[in-house]
Amino acid sequence: MSEENFNFWQAHSLRYLEMAFRYDNQGRLAHPDGYGSRTGDCGDTVEMYLSAAGNRIDSILYQVDGCINTNACANTVIRMAEDMNVDEAWAITPEMVVEYLETLPENHHHCAELAVGALYQALADFNKKR
Repeated sequence: MSEENFNFWQAHSLRYLEMAFRYDNQGRLAHPDGYGSRTGDCGDTVEMYLSAAGNRIDSILYQVDGCINTNACANTVIRMAEDMNVDEAWAITPEMVVEYLETLPENHHHCAELAVGALYQALADFNKKR
């Protein structure tokens, strides 16, 4: 498909569009139960701030310094991880994020790796603190 005929809105699934343009989980926690940050070779950075009630993930806030694809992946990771047991959240993979989004461009699959990596670091930090 040529660039002049490319229609961004029609080229992506509703799931991708929802996650790409969602910002209600964006923010920082002053004293998170778990914190993780990951920067990719592309220069994008994802930070995740995890709050837990017992061993259950209560909420996750994030900050993204990067592209819309990274934002979509961060929101997808949060959607998957919220209300999960901390130990179960380790099962979330970049492949699951790509599958959920349906239309994440192949040359941006590394964005899913960044988001999941930030989650893993937040989970590790949570485990270290408890």
